[in-house]
Amino acid sequence: MNDVQNYERDEDGTLYDPRVREAMGRFADGDDQLLAFEAAGAVRTAYHAVERLRAQGSEGRGVSAGALDLLVRLGAAGRGISIGDLARAAGVSSRNVTGLVDTLERDGLVRRVPDPDDRRSVLAEITPEGQAWIEAFRKPSQLAMRSMFQGFTPGDLVAFRDLCLRLAANQNRLATHLRQNGPRS
Repeated sequence: MNDVQNYERDEDGTLYDPRVREAMGRFADGDDQLLAFEAAGAVRTAYHAVERLRAQGSEGRGVSAGALDLLVRLGAAGRGISIGDLARAAGVSSRNVTGLVDTLERDGLVRRVPDPDDRRSVLAEITPEGQAWIEAFRKPSQLAMRSMFQGFTPGDLVAFRDLCLRLAANQNRLATHLRQNGPRS
């Protein structure tokens, strides 16, 4: 597990992970490639840090990080959502969402209701107990995010969000290209 004590600063004052730099230096061809590999390593480290924080917060309250994601989506929707739509929104399988909804339903936080537009289908919707759970979780979440992004300006956060979403968009374009054309050596 990485922590900030393991990081060093470049001459310009920016942080880097010397272990990633050493490992990727043997893998990359040139400084430009090394920067891309280091950036990818930093994204992975940041992702894991956010996921650890999210998991600690939700599991300490008896809900997995995946279930928390569904609960927040259902709470924000204000209406029932199909299992398939929840799965697409969360980027996971319908089978995964079914298991999470089963757990949340057993805990009284979510219920299944008939889909008014399709009698063969059901929707998952948040219960009043689930909504109360979300409200109780809101303040600790706000405090955690404030701490996680301490020292970041609003401009930093906008730039960070933009960079992360551009990275995700590039990955989606690459995945589409590889599906259509196959991988090249």
